Amino acid sequence: MDVRSWSRRWLPGAVAWFDRVNAAHPWSHNDHFHGWILRSLPDRRHRALDVGCGRGRLLERLAPYFEAVEGCDVDLEMRAASAARVAGQPSVTVHGERLADLTGPYDLITMVAVLHHLDARSALTDVRRLLAPGGRLLVVGLTKPTTLVDQGWDAWGLLTNPLIGLVKHPRRAVPGPDAGPGFPVRDPEHTFGELTQTFAELMPGARLRRRVGFRYTAAWTQPA
Repeated sequence: MDVRSWSRRWLPGAVAWFDRVNAAHPWSHNDHFHGWILRSLPDRRHRALDVGCGRGRLLERLAPYFEAVEGCDVDLEMRAASAARVAGQPSVTVHGERLADLTGPYDLITMVAVLHHLDARSALTDVRRLLAPGGRLLVVGLTKPTTLVDQGWDAWGLLTNPLIGLVKHPRRAVPGPDAGPGFPVRDPEHTFGELTQTFAELMPGARLRRRVGFRYTAAWTQPA
């Protein structure tokens, strides 16, 4: 039993308090890492691709840094939301093509909460094919907690989540209009250890780090 399931079973009062605080001071575990992505951009910035672009927030933030930015998403509602967000930016395009069907080269490929929806080995192989020499892959993702270390990071995430929300949004959130279509959800199947091994085999030198918000980041640069 993982930490989150265990706590809901044995500490329902504490979990209910955490849920109330999290609801009052919400923050996006994915958007939180947009700053890390922008600080990690490659030197050459011609073309960028955001895989699983969702509602297009990252596309919007990448646009000033690249000559051309593409967002791909197989979900029709997500593509529509992205296209609406970047409608006024001619350098940004949104489409529904899959990684295997794309042709590069790209100087940047990003995946935010996407890799666990895909076959990791196939997706990373495609990324390696699509990246230009010196191009960079930046991943923000989720893994399945199994080891004691995994469970410890999950426990840390449970404890820090409301604190981060309070720092980011000290005032209680006010319910507003719907922000857009809901994101497709899938539980991760690969563990952090398994993913680390896959990256080591396909992308030697990749840097994987456990992060707050139940996330990890991965960065790899295509050899020049």
